[in-house]
Amino acid sequence: MAITKERKHKLVAQYETWLKESEAIVLAEYSGLDMTAIDELRQNVREAGGEFHILKNTLAKIAFSSVGFEAPEEYFIGSTAIGLAFEDPPGTAKAIADFEKAGDFVKIKGGFLGQEHMTADQVKVMAELPPLPVVRGQLLGTIMAPATQLTRLLAEPGRQLAQVVKAFSERESAVAVA
Repeated sequence: MAITKERKHKLVAQYETWLKESEAIVLAEYSGLDMTAIDELRQNVREAGGEFHILKNTLAKIAFSSVGFEAPEEYFIGSTAIGLAFEDPPGTAKAIADFEKAGDFVKIKGGFLGQEHMTADQVKVMAELPPLPVVRGQLLGTIMAPATQLTRLLAEPGRQLAQVVKAFSERESAVAVA
């Protein structure tokens, strides 16, 4: 069933909005997926802070070029779906890459991180990065380490003095009892 020109303009506008708002984009080919599998993939991507949509190739080409993404022509051959990372680019890429590993139904074509083009291999490398909460924890640990060490260093003389006083008082009480 053919879609109207008005509907095509709305779809292109929607694609452009997605492309402008996302931090990263993963383009994938899907074939042989039933709706249950697509819904499962969408749920996995949603949990990672993104969205997964099926695109119309001709309209997607128009949207990509109007937003300024120079996507290779082969990205728009065959079935095309897009993973949009609004919060955690590695998490979204990982959700799609894991689904690709699970079967032969999804194949990553490539993507974009910001405005930078990424090959399929680069997207898979990004998928292996730790999720955003883990990176934040590692960064916080790195930032906090010097402060923690300084606190221990400053507290050490006082602790040592307290141990000497305690040992001396225990020795005095042991001598008094004997």
